[in-house]
Amino acid sequence: ARLNDKDLALERLKWASLKEQHQLEYYKALAGRDLAAAKVFSEQANQAAAELRLLEQQLERARIAAPFDGIVVSGDLSQSLGAPVARGDVLFEVAPLNSYRVMLDVDERDIGALAVGQPGTLVLNALPDQDLPFTVEKITPVSIAREGINYFRVEASLLEPSERLRPGMEGYGKVEADRRHLLWIWTHPIIDWLRLWAWKWTP
Repeated sequence: ARLNDKDLALERLKWASLKEQHQLEYYKALAGRDLAAAKVFSEQANQAAAELRLLEQQLERARIAAPFDGIVVSGDLSQSLGAPVARGDVLFEVAPLNSYRVMLDVDERDIGALAVGQPGTLVLNALPDQDLPFTVEKITPVSIAREGINYFRVEASLLEPSERLRPGMEGYGKVEADRRHLLWIWTHPIIDWLRLWAWKWTP
């Protein structure tokens, strides 16, 4: 992407002409042996040169290039051509196509069974016929609330990325935490709830 740099280009022309003018005045003052005036024009020429360097840097930043190859996942600015932007505004979000990060939302009741390094399998809604193995990389200490349930964000990395993957895909992930009896799996949410309820009302 490239920002509109017409104003910066005009400003650069102005300071370039001022620099040349001050340098000519400096040489004239030297020829006339007016050292005081020569010093003034020399300082003005240096100031114009500093402004030129600043404008050159700003013109270079007017061209926006991603540091890696990827796909634009957000930032369609076709409807806002010519609109002003401020420093810090997010113009585009680019995601790489050769490296993906899996974000799992884990119920707070199950977060205690997870640990870094555990393997798992991901199945995406768009690719239900393909199992994608992953490994748990990081368990964030921050929870998010959604639909009355607290979830923890767990980061994982894919072991075998597929060429069919695209940023923003959603699905379901299963982590191999431990081996338990089916009866425990079916009943432990109720048992945990009863334990909390009993602890809450026990004096």
